[in-house]
Amino acid sequence: MTVLQAIRSAERILPGKVAPEGQSDPRWQAIMDIEGHVEEHPEEVWRFTRKWGAHANTDLRSAVATCLLENLLRYHFLHIFPLVSEASRQSVRFADTLSRCWALGEARLPENLKRVRALMREVITPSANMPLQRTCRSRLRDGRKREPVAAPARR
Repeated sequence: MTVLQAIRSAERILPGKVAPEGQSDPRWQAIMDIEGHVEEHPEEVWRFTRKWGAHANTDLRSAVATCLLENLLRYHFLHIFPLVSEASRQSVRFADTLSRCWALGEARLPENLKRVRALMREVITPSANMPLQRTCRSRLRDGRKREPVAAPARR
């Protein structure tokens, strides 16, 4: 199976649902089929990883993290990490996907591990203790005029 065939096959069943306990999950299997192409086709695998690594389903993000993103960073760190950095800054969900990866291969090199850890400190924040900011849309619904949202002051 080519990388494009594996991706098309996965796209047909995703996002799907978690398989019942004790049964094989076809979503994970489809993602593992793509995993076999990471070393030779990182660009194609990256595009798939970027798309599904930001999905709302946590289990799907775990599959993408452990089967694809982890291996992209293992074999192609210097090429993929800038893309991962950008995606993690754009999407909290993608940052969460990155946080599910183990450092393997090239990602374990001290200088690369330092870069990953710095990115994680930047993009993963303890938001549970932060007040939620209202969006422009919710403020407009309340009849308030549109204004920029400033970050809360730190003391």
